[in-house]
Amino acid sequence: MADSRLKRAGVSGFNKPKRTPSHPKKSHIVVAKDGTQVKTIRFGEQGAATAGKPKAGESRRTKMKRKSFKSRHQKNISKGKMSAAYWADKVKW
Repeated sequence: MADSRLKRAGVSGFNKPKRTPSHPKKSHIVVAKDGTQVKTIRFGEQGAATAGKPKAGESRRTKMKRKSFKSRHQKNISKGKMSAAYWADKVKW
């Protein structure tokens, strides 16, 4: 049986993040599942200029921006799939 949270969030499955361009504050949503624990997480600042995926020959400024985000949020990123920081790191940085 499909979980009602998947349908409500409009995602294709557990741990599959999706853009939410019409949300006023958060840019993405994911229904995270770790074992039997399930949680709907909204993450990412709407309209934020993130570093995106690493690109060959990216500027030093972009590299430093990515590095700063990762070091600033490392404690929360390491909490795993059930934290917004984990998903922001994976999707946006």
